[in-house]
Amino acid sequence: MRGETTEALRPDAIGLREVLFQSVTAMAPAAAVAASIPSGAAFAGGSLPLSVLIALVACLFTASCVAELARELPAAGSVATYAARGLHPAVGFLVGWGYVFVEMLVPPLLLLQLGFTTAGTLHEEWTAYPAGLWWPWSLAGAAVIAAAGYLGVRASARFGTVLGVFEILVLLVFAGWLVIKAGGGNTLSVFGTSHTADGYSGIGGVFAGSVYTVLAFAGFEAAAPLAEETRDPRRTMHRAVLGAALGIGLFYVVTTYAMTVYFGPEKFAGFGASGGASWEGVARASFGFFWVLVFLAVVNSTIANANACANVSTRTAFALARIRVFPALLATLHPRHRSPVAGIVVQTVVAVGAVLGLGFGYDPVTAFLLLATVIVTVVIGVYIVVNLACAGHFLRGGRASLKPVRHLLFPVLGIAAFIPALLTAAGLPVFDFVTELTAPVSYAGPVVGVWMALGVVVLLALIRRHPDRVAETARVHLDEPAAHPDQKGTVPR
Repeated sequence: MRGETTEALRPDAIGLREVLFQSVTAMAPAAAVAASIPSGAAFAGGSLPLSVLIALVACLFTASCVAELARELPAAGSVATYAARGLHPAVGFLVGWGYVFVEMLVPPLLLLQLGFTTAGTLHEEWTAYPAGLWWPWSLAGAAVIAAAGYLGVRASARFGTVLGVFEILVLLVFAGWLVIKAGGGNTLSVFGTSHTADGYSGIGGVFAGSVYTVLAFAGFEAAAPLAEETRDPRRTMHRAVLGAALGIGLFYVVTTYAMTVYFGPEKFAGFGASGGASWEGVARASFGFFWVLVFLAVVNSTIANANACANVSTRTAFALARIRVFPALLATLHPRHRSPVAGIVVQTVVAVGAVLGLGFGYDPVTAFLLLATVIVTVVIGVYIVVNLACAGHFLRGGRASLKPVRHLLFPVLGIAAFIPALLTAAGLPVFDFVTELTAPVSYAGPVVGVWMALGVVVLLALIRRHPDRVAETARVHLDEPAAHPDQKGTVPR
């Protein structure tokens, strides 16, 4: 294809450990345990551990599909390439269009949380610190993430690994202490349906809790865009995606069980993300200085998650710019670090603009909720399409490669698991436990609709003028021999 760059990301730069923690930190385990999973307690009550276990099993169906495709199609385009191969290149383009958009919004989402969490905690400890002075912390986080990304995938992935290990260790140690302190309160009955919240009895309450808990698993696929920078990518990607989903899922089960039996199953319906009935509240009231470590783990989690998702957005954008369905500028690499520097600049500008624009236009918490709704709605939609793509890819491959359970049954079960989560995230009151969204959070649907409609317009223009570029969305560059030195700057059609 004339004019297409063959400059590549740095090959064999990272291994399983770094790739695994790319997905782990993208799931933001500490932040999910402290802020996301407790939202299910209003429905599941003291049976929330069972809800988390059900959500884990449900998410493993989709994680298996992603892992299978990541092994077959190791590409920086990740979900866009999977959809292009398994369904159609036009679908692949639209998946990439939506995925890059929301992954670029994840860093500002987490930077907002970093800002208001840090400012609020400092104000609570020292009232002289203004609770509204959140933005310097957000900007500092943006600078750290930009620097890590600029230095290349090794620096960024290793940075994420260190942060990920810290937050997991802190929460596991605290969970162990909670189990010990619970003493005779330890009970396996929390894995039954007897402790659900009032008005949500039995399996209905557990199901409602699991729908909200499923959202905490988003991000397990984040290893996939690093395929072209990973040693033995086919094997490593498969292990990393499945390992992250299973490992962090079990981490969620253990930590949720620990807090439930310590706090008390019968009153757990009142547990939440803030106040005395929260992870930080329990740590403050009962474990003295340990609350500082819990606070640091949550702050650490926001930075690690933002760092991981910046890697995802810049690599996916690079892959689509390389084939010129995105602006070619986004394929620009640093000559030494081989990092997508233009993408990092765009990511940083988007992050700072969204943080300051939405944070001051509304307030940081409202801005956080708006961005979260946009992101989760698109990401879950992507998961549903990837499940379909898994079935499509292996059906096209013939009977030799098709495994009916993994490639047909699991995609169906994965779709069934995420459709209720999609409806819940979008605030569509199909179930009685879904709360209809109010403005400005309700603007998320129109924002997503306008962006995807714009993507359709771009796609139609590409199909009319450059149909070959759209077809290239299905291309797996690692499957091709390296270009001859005389061909630098172009590759054959």
